[in-house]
Amino acid sequence: MPRISLTPPRTLLMRIGSWYSRRTYGKVLDPGRAYGHHSRVLFSYVRLEQRAAKWNALDAGLKHLAVMAAAARINCSWCMDFGYWEGHELGVPTEKIERVPRWRESREVFTDLELLVMEYAEAMTETEPAVTDELAAELIARLGEAAFVELTAMVALENWRSRVNSAFGLTSQGFAEACRIPALP
Repeated sequence: MPRISLTPPRTLLMRIGSWYSRRTYGKVLDPGRAYGHHSRVLFSYVRLEQRAAKWNALDAGLKHLAVMAAAARINCSWCMDFGYWEGHELGVPTEKIERVPRWRESREVFTDLELLVMEYAEAMTETEPAVTDELAAELIARLGEAAFVELTAMVALENWRSRVNSAFGLTSQGFAEACRIPALP
């Protein structure tokens, strides 16, 4: 049960955001509804997300695995649900998406670089960040500085998303179920 009403005031910004959300995702996203109680916060957050979507120094698949690892570490069910759908849309193999929460026990599914990226995302997500100099140096050497900065910013953004959504009490909105292949009768 959400801790905040998902029926914000009907402002022009909310009407435009709801239209865009339905058109893009098939439904109005619950975080948008929650943020809708404060128009300036909603507007600033949407602009940040729009700008972050244009970053392209880091491979999209690696970026997605990092975001999912951070969401899994925080245990944000809304982010994991949406992340499953988003990964499916990006073409990330279902097996990888499903195993992100247990990536340490599923090493055979991921490349060495993917494992490093998820390790970094988790280390960065700890309440006291646990990023080591060695891990950062290894990622910079493999990705380059621009991609490393983007990786760090994306994990930080996912921490914001996951922590806010968890604090609001948002849970799955059914995105993952929409991607699953129905069982044969």
